[in-house]
Amino acid sequence: MLDETLLADLVAELPSAVRLQRLVRTLREGFRCGAVCLLRLQEDVLVPVAVEGLVREALGRRFEVAHHPRLATILASRRTTLFPPDASLPDPYDGLVEQQPGQPLHVHDCMGISLHVEGEPWGVLTLDALEAGTFDADDRTALERYALLIEAAVRVTRLEQDLHALRMARQGASLPVDVPEADEILGHSSVLQRLLRELDVVAASDLPVLLSGETGVGKELFARRLHRRSARSEAPLVQVNCAALPESLAESELFGHVKGAFSGAAGDRAGRFEAADGGTLLLDEVGELPLPIQAKLLRALQNGEIQRLGEDTPRRVDVRIIAATNRHLADGVRDGRFRADLYHRLSVYPVAIPPLRERGSDVLVLAGHFLEINRARLGVRSLRLSPAAEEALLAYAWPGNVRELEHVISRTAIKALSQGARRDEIITLVPDWLDLPGPAGEGGNEPDVPEKPDEVASSSLRDQVEQAQRQAIRAALATCDGRWAAAARRLEVDPSNLHKLARRLGIKAGR
Repeated sequence: MLDETLLADLVAELPSAVRLQRLVRTLREGFRCGAVCLLRLQEDVLVPVAVEGLVREALGRRFEVAHHPRLATILASRRTTLFPPDASLPDPYDGLVEQQPGQPLHVHDCMGISLHVEGEPWGVLTLDALEAGTFDADDRTALERYALLIEAAVRVTRLEQDLHALRMARQGASLPVDVPEADEILGHSSVLQRLLRELDVVAASDLPVLLSGETGVGKELFARRLHRRSARSEAPLVQVNCAALPESLAESELFGHVKGAFSGAAGDRAGRFEAADGGTLLLDEVGELPLPIQAKLLRALQNGEIQRLGEDTPRRVDVRIIAATNRHLADGVRDGRFRADLYHRLSVYPVAIPPLRERGSDVLVLAGHFLEINRARLGVRSLRLSPAAEEALLAYAWPGNVRELEHVISRTAIKALSQGARRDEIITLVPDWLDLPGPAGEGGNEPDVPEKPDEVASSSLRDQVEQAQRQAIRAALATCDGRWAAAARRLEVDPSNLHKLARRLGIKAGR
């Protein structure tokens, strides 16, 4: 029966992500185990691409093979590796297997097999159970047999990626296949996936792009993705922090200077435009540029020429511009702080990076990534979030976005150790340790929550009940990636009643 299901999914016309997710779900049901994880090898790191039975934040984990002896053992063999219940090697999924509320249990049974495509290692498949004796010799043999079908599914997925890369290449984009990306952008929310698809299309053009977004959303990561997936990917990406440029040196930094152009100019020096010739120039925090420099920047963008300070002859440069800002440049134009002509030149293709609070359960995926980093950094057996801590992270508005989340997770991990947690145990992080604004990290910085004590005291009981309802609905929608039916089940209410209540509370679909 398991063979038939795997074969049916293999030949069915399914999106790659759906095919791999159905594969791990089928294997979990067939082997009657707690969790199944398909991990892809990228250089020396194993990256989860499909999981079933693990907590949501496990998708954000990145497992360095050198730091995980079980995964290294599985990867080193072409046969099934079955670890006995009393194996001394630490399991990377301890505390991450989904279970009923209670104390986290470590994995008792584990087996896995390496996967190869075209004779080269592709990754591993792991199966884990909380109950000792779940796997036996027959399961070990069966997994070796099913590995052929799993590798076939991976090949189909890889073929689909190759076809997609070919289509993108015809449009002029450079989209590497099976090559790990530095500065990976983590998340599976629909709003993020739409944005990434949009960026992949605009990357193929040479249009100037203006990335806007709040502090901490990762504008630099999106700029790097644009460059990597453009026809200029082999040329340099040069970054300029406009906010750190003193007005007296900004012209020299951008366009260069010749010997003697000013006091201290002991020799000729190329500017950032020349350094980026043939590639991409990222103007970070472009809204901070002084007005005199804005005029000279506009001339360079219009003519494709720059002039070194103290030199009479202009120089031709071929540079694609990506600008980034956390300001509303249109407001700056209206207030006279930013040139209108430069604004229109930079914003040929404007892209708004969504804040973390609009990305649903991506916050848990990113939290998992930072948890694994801190687990390795602190030498801890396992770091995980309690269900209440997950709800607190989802309910919080994250004014500092991804950067703030990274700092919160790092502080919380250290606080857990300072509170007496042992490094050789599964450490479960609780809301009190998160130290988020509001009681026990319950999202106290929501914009519509009164912040002053006298405002809270003057709120009627009805106002406070409605505010609690808004927070509960938003947290459920974030957990369920905006799916109202799933949110209704989570809140144990009728879906039609949930929609009526949301409309009354001013919560619109898609928020």
